[in-house]
Formats: sequence, structure tokens, C-alpha cells
Amino acid sequence: MNNLTLRQWIQNFEESKYYSKDREIQVEAGWYDWFCKDTSLAHKTRILGKKVIQISKSSKINLDTMYVFFKNNCPMNGSLYDDFRICDLETGDVIYTITPSEGYTRTKGQASVWGKENDFKESLVQGTWKDVKKFFDI
Repeated sequence: MNNLTLRQWIQNFEESKYYSKDREIQVEAGWYDWFCKDTSLAHKTRILGKKVIQISKSSKINLDTMYVFFKNNCPMNGSLYDDFRICDLETGDVIYTITPSEGYTRTKGQASVWGKENDFKESLVQGTWKDVKKFFDI
């Protein structure tokens, strides 16, 4: 995976470099795994990219030592949903997994943040996107 810093990724996003439906461009944008059509990724990147930018202003996020990647998930009990992971550039460790709208039947539509702070044992936040932004002090 081509791991750009968050700062570089945001610059590319704001310059519309990830708007193409081309599969290779979307892999460059950070898509790691997906179950949806390849042609759906560009739209998902635009939606999730705006959310990445929103939380990037947090003191919990370091634009120069972290990177982002995206997943489209297929739970056994629910519908497809997307998340993005904020990772340490040096180690590759996931620091946060952020889901704007879960697809699990039990928590459908809820936003969540899971993190290294509690070793991903339970969500750090469960609720709305507003709750996620509040967690990141935005």
C-alpha cells in the first residue's frame, strides 16, 4: 500500500486526484479491501474523504506521522458499510477505526470509533457522526 501522510492525502483529495472511477486511482486513494463494485469506490472516497478532513483538525491526529486507508465491509449479519482507518506511518499500526454508518443489523446506521486507546476491546464512541466529531474535539 502506498502510505502517504494524512497531509499529503488531504492535499491530493482537495486537488480532486481521487475523483476518477479508475480502480488503480482508488487503490492509490487508499482502498484496501471492498465488496462493492469498483466503480462505486470514487463516490465513497468523496464521502469518506470529507469526514477524514473533518477529524484531521483534531489534536489526536498527526497529519505528518499518520495515514489513512479505507475498507468496505460485508458483515455476516447486516449490509455493506464503509470505514476508514487512521494508522501510524512508521509501524503501520491502526490507531483508530472510524465507521460513519455501521451496517450491522444491531447497530445499523450508527457511527463508531474503535481505537488503540483501549486495545479495540470496545468502541470508544457509538452514536452519531456528531458524537464522533465530539470525541475528536471538533
